[in-house]
Amino acid sequence: MPTQINFDLPAEVEAGTFADFASIWHTDNVFVLDFASLRGPATETHDELGEPQRSVNARVVTRVRIPPEQVFELAKALTRELEIWEQQTGKRATS
Repeated sequence: MPTQINFDLPAEVEAGTFADFASIWHTDNVFVLDFASLRGPATETHDELGEPQRSVNARVVTRVRIPPEQVFELAKALTRELEIWEQQTGKRATS
């Protein structure tokens, strides 16, 4: 039997939080999504071998932890919403 979830959106989170970067990592029991806001332009630096690299500072604005079983549903929902967005806007998402 399908389950309907009725969301309660508290006023303090209704506006949302802007993030222009996300980092995803996992443990055996949880996937962690860190959403961040970039803090300025990239700077050119060098790694420990002297190779050039770019460095960007970012501040995590929120961290979301989800069980591994939920990752599949999240991936399907993101794909579905992206396809709808592309149809509605006529734009193609780029990587």
